[in-house]
Amino acid sequence: MIVTRFAPSPNGSLHLGHAYSAIVSHDLARDAGGRFLLRIEDIDGARSRPELADEFRADLEWLGLEWEEVPAQSTRLASYERAAARLVEMGLLYPCTCTRAEIEALEPRMGPQGFIYPGTCKGRNWDPDKPAAMRLDVMAAMEKAGSLVWEDAITGEQSADPREFGDVVLVRKDAPASYHLAATLDDAADGVTLVTRGMDLFHATHIHRLLQALLDLPVPRWHHHDLLLDTDGQKLAKRRSSPSLADRRISGEDGKELAEMLRMGQMPGGISLSRYPHGVT
Repeated sequence: MIVTRFAPSPNGSLHLGHAYSAIVSHDLARDAGGRFLLRIEDIDGARSRPELADEFRADLEWLGLEWEEVPAQSTRLASYERAAARLVEMGLLYPCTCTRAEIEALEPRMGPQGFIYPGTCKGRNWDPDKPAAMRLDVMAAMEKAGSLVWEDAITGEQSADPREFGDVVLVRKDAPASYHLAATLDDAADGVTLVTRGMDLFHATHIHRLLQALLDLPVPRWHHHDLLLDTDGQKLAKRRSSPSLADRRISGEDGKELAEMLRMGQMPGGISLSRYPHGVT
């Protein structure tokens, strides 16, 4: 049975990009007679606002979607701790006390999601009284895992190569797990068989496939859909105050009609759908 999920973080209201992602995930499960899950990813420290979870549910209902809700991330902290401890035992995690400013000052090369960490703290003695993130030694992890592949429903089979991310953070200084670790563990725990998300996370799947191999987790398929862009060609985002679904709902707009427009590719207000970027085939 196909199992998909929509996993928003309650650090801001949902916008049309979230609506599109939820609809894609919902419809893929519905059309296959499967299950569509809602998971609230609420471990983003002080930025998480519990009241937004109810807003999200109201938004999804307004769009005409039906879902099963699974436990929020805040109930799963023990599983993140166990996974991190296992990776430490395998010699694959190391503490990093570098700040973002310190990393940028080294003028490292750029990767798909920002500066690539140059491994400054690898092999250093660590002061346990100083806050530290835990980073994955990607090269050592790849040697242990060997050759890996994963499949995207749109672009086909991919060879996992997480080196372009460098040694990613798996346990943050300010949170019990990074997106990479938490989402990978949660999808496995929830029995997700088709991970649907925007193409901006396409490259992150290389890291997630590596974690699945290291932690003996089941391997789903992925479906990376196009993104909604604003009139400036930028991805819709909470940090740019993209118009919220809640505002549209409260104003009396018809959510089910909006959902049908998104399904048909009819984007409102000058919004457009992107295509896969260069290097994703």
